[in-house]
Amino acid sequence: MISALDVSTSALVAQRIRLNAISGNIANLHSLQDEDGNAQPYQARYTVFQTDEDLVAEGGAAGVKVATVETESKDPIYKYQPDHPLAIQEGEKKGYVAHPNINLNEQFVDALAATRAYEANIGVMEISKNLGRQSLSILA
Repeated sequence: MISALDVSTSALVAQRIRLNAISGNIANLHSLQDEDGNAQPYQARYTVFQTDEDLVAEGGAAGVKVATVETESKDPIYKYQPDHPLAIQEGEKKGYVAHPNINLNEQFVDALAATRAYEANIGVMEISKNLGRQSLSILA
């Protein structure tokens, strides 16, 4: 029973980090500058999960953890806005502004999937708790 709680807890933590990355992507959907103020559109972040073997070493089942939070490397979407202060001043893209290439629908679907996974793991934890409570009431 304890290993089931450990596995679900590791999944809850991983899904929380995934939701944080998704919410950052949605929040920066229109960010045209990087942290330093340079004209660099926001690049979406996404999480990469891997098996958490630390739980197995402790005698439990394998859990999940976030291996890395990767930055997507898509080309930006260019929109012609010659009067914009961040418009490209020279070259073949003169007058264009680079916008983040983030699909809002994909982000919403990813958020929905992460939320459902989070809810499923909470359900597993509730069932495990109830099973332990029932087992103790039988023994008592």
